[in-house]
Amino acid sequence: MSGGFGGKLSNRYIASPSRTVTAKTTMYAVVEIGGQQFAVSPNQTVSVPLLDSNVGDKLEFTNILLASDNGKVSVGTPYIAGKVTATVQAHGKGDTVLVFHKKRRKGYQKLNGHRQKFTSITINDIKI
Repeated sequence: MSGGFGGKLSNRYIASPSRTVTAKTTMYAVVEIGGQQFAVSPNQTVSVPLLDSNVGDKLEFTNILLASDNGKVSVGTPYIAGKVTATVQAHGKGDTVLVFHKKRRKGYQKLNGHRQKFTSITINDIKI
């Protein structure tokens, strides 16, 4: 067999039956939190933009865009009736992001940096 593989066809380019993809049979949802979309499932910990709540507070999100319950997928137009409950675990700051500005031949250099604040939440339950 000749071709673009130097005359040999490696096994890594041949699909094998042991690499089958199985559909997840768990519940998950795509939720809008703080203007961003997050794919969440129960008992998952997610870092979201800073929320105005205290550690240990129970939160309820109703902006569900998509939900799947054991393979049964529901897509909202734009939202689905239901709720996702979560518990606030911690607040924190992300890694430093450095922004460097320079104008060549002018001697102008400027370095700014910031750390984005976030809230870590654990998803307790998804009800559709």
